[in-house]
Amino acid sequence: MNNAAPAQAAKPHPWPKRIAIALAVVLFAGAVGFGAYVSDYYHAQDTFTLLSDAKTISVEENDESIAIAPPGSLEGELPIEAGVVFYPGAKVDPHAYVPLAEKLADKGYLCVIAKMPFNLAFLGTDAASDIMDGYPQADSWWIAGHSLGGVAAAQYAAKHADILEGIAFLASYPASDLSETGLSALSIYGSQDFVLNLDSLAENADKLPANAKTVVIEGGNHAGFGAYGPQKDDGEAAISADEQQETFVDAFDAMASADRQ
Repeated sequence: MNNAAPAQAAKPHPWPKRIAIALAVVLFAGAVGFGAYVSDYYHAQDTFTLLSDAKTISVEENDESIAIAPPGSLEGELPIEAGVVFYPGAKVDPHAYVPLAEKLADKGYLCVIAKMPFNLAFLGTDAASDIMDGYPQADSWWIAGHSLGGVAAAQYAAKHADILEGIAFLASYPASDLSETGLSALSIYGSQDFVLNLDSLAENADKLPANAKTVVIEGGNHAGFGAYGPQKDDGEAAISADEQQETFVDAFDAMASADRQ
């Protein structure tokens, strides 16, 4: 007769459960923190409206973008020589760039402002592809970006230089190497921009295409390219946002027009 005591079942080790709980807490805290981060963004000012006079501009908005162009061009009644895909700055409402897009439309360009996930362009780097496919009436395309939107635009341009005419950096610079692409390039920023890291701007200058042109807007600041009010740590502008945007559009038009000739 076997009088041996029955073996007791091994108790599960507590550490895997504790680790799982800790990971869940960390993930939850991270999600809450990210949600708080992206919910605190720069809203577009109510100094403009998308309900524009159809005689002066055409507007088309959907969940992915805001397209602004000369009258009749979105409907296919008039050709568009060049389009611009615009990547907004980090945590900036895309509607804040409508005034700038309207000025481009006044010069004959189609400007399509991308709506980025959580208002962060680096989460939608490839948005330009679908945008350009959606507007085949444009004969050629540029990509442009403000601040961190310009960094994301450069990432896209580095992979798709063959379908772009050029790139414009508004208070921004490329982290991706574009020096061998042959793209036209415009780098423009304000003299009162205290947000843009000028050391990084200089360090990344060799990543610009060889024919890149740099324009410093006297009196302009970081936020002046949009309509979202003052930006933290920015300098005080000595010119209006309207003047700053007009300066960009004139510089861009001169370069893009020269490329088409």
